[in-house]
Amino acid sequence: MGGNVCCTGTAVNGGSYDQAQMELRDDILVYTSESLKEGMEVSGFINATLYLSSDVKDTDVTLKLIDVYPDGKAYNLDETIQRVRYREGYDKEVFMEKDEVYAVKLTPLSTSNYFAPGHRVRIEVSSSNFPRFERNLNTGGNNFDESVGVVATNSIHHSKKYPSVIQLPIVKK
Repeated sequence: MGGNVCCTGTAVNGGSYDQAQMELRDDILVYTSESLKEGMEVSGFINATLYLSSDVKDTDVTLKLIDVYPDGKAYNLDETIQRVRYREGYDKEVFMEKDEVYAVKLTPLSTSNYFAPGHRVRIEVSSSNFPRFERNLNTGGNNFDESVGVVATNSIHHSKKYPSVIQLPIVKK
């Protein structure tokens, strides 16, 4: 819902929209900070590496940065996506093996936002953002000439061994 869109006709309305209803879905992971005691400016590129395992050959990983207001409204700031088969470069396809863990470096997000006192920083992780981004049927096929997909069961890992990380460029006062 929303986002930085171009040339999609009426399929997707661009911009910042309250994401709270979407976050109730069971296919979106939601990570939220505590309420900020002091304001915080985030400006620049946001780098993210997520450690992923799946039961399919290919899937997508999406990530959104959200500003959560004290009233609970959650507005999207930026988002990114990575098709996992291209995690080692867009010149070759490297498919996943079931339940192996892979480091997936996402294309950096870019934003400049002041999170006011009382606001929270939120990250959403999912495997799809259609029709905003092209669908992935999770089969390892071409997607454009397929009509039947498979449901992917994905896990995001975060531990010493699999240190998923999202780096926010915080501007110092």
